[in-house]
Amino acid sequence: MRGEYKVPGGKLVVVELEVVDDRLADVHVSGDFFLEPDTALEDIDSALTGMPADTKADGLAAAIEGALDDSVALIGFSATAVGIAVRRALGKATGWGDHTLDVIGPVAMDPVMHMALDEVLPQEVAAGRRPPVLRIWDWDSSLVVIGSFQSVRNEVDEDGARRHGIRVARRISGGGAMFMEPGNCITYSLVVPASLVEGLTFEQSYAFLDDWVLGALADVGVTARYVPLNDIASDKGKIAGAAQKRFASGTVLHHVTMAYDIDADKMLEVLRTGREKLSDKGTKSANKRVDPMRSQTGMARDQVIAAFLDHFRGRYDTTDSDYTEAELAAARELTETKFLTPEWTYRVP
Repeated sequence: MRGEYKVPGGKLVVVELEVVDDRLADVHVSGDFFLEPDTALEDIDSALTGMPADTKADGLAAAIEGALDDSVALIGFSATAVGIAVRRALGKATGWGDHTLDVIGPVAMDPVMHMALDEVLPQEVAAGRRPPVLRIWDWDSSLVVIGSFQSVRNEVDEDGARRHGIRVARRISGGGAMFMEPGNCITYSLVVPASLVEGLTFEQSYAFLDDWVLGALADVGVTARYVPLNDIASDKGKIAGAAQKRFASGTVLHHVTMAYDIDADKMLEVLRTGREKLSDKGTKSANKRVDPMRSQTGMARDQVIAAFLDHFRGRYDTTDSDYTEAELAAARELTETKFLTPEWTYRVP
């Protein structure tokens, strides 16, 4: 059995093994990483040999760490990375290459529908009616989207929102508020099986699922980096924020919003956002626009989106797709029964 794991921003780890009497046997770890002293590789192999085959990645990592003393340096990889590679060899964890992903380009609709689709599509993936999917949001009206655990009165100036005709809705994932007007942001959702992030902590899974978009940003001339826990930034400041929701059905929702060209004055009238928080989004004055993607790429929003999709298609096995009528119908029902109800929106007043 063979498993591979590429550390985001790091090196490739390869594990080959057998299973005898439900235990790991003949384990060999290799890769393009660095390890000092090199004799520690034999200690890693020995630590894994004989481990129960159902041991989780963190348990395998603990066994490796227990076998190595403080003089050993793992460079470009970690004990956890080895554990994940073992789990992939055993078929308990999957990699990008194990999946063909649907890609759905931008379809303009009520932004609340996109929030509802973020609940509908994980159910479809879990049921096997749809493969993992990357989709780009597009919307035809304005909305303030608050995180699942945020307080409406702490985050939103509702008088300001009414003055500008902007609704407020709550999404199913945590994180901060999003100020969405048509064309001002680039937002995507990624729905994948939990096996793809098996063995990763929440922080590691953010970096892992965001890794492709760092490459896509490089394609459009932006040198970006992942900033724990859930931000993407360039040398000019924050570009994007991510949020996640893990479902008991065995799927993970990971979505990211990037500021393309936001009206900062209007945002400050609608959101109770301090100047300090605003400054990390690329502006120091409320009179300036928050426009990191527009100013740093010099590209129209639809050109940036097209470049992102091209990069994703070139990196993974994909199939172009669209929403089904059943998915849209389920999302419409959820907007009425959940996302537009005061009980949901004000569940944290």
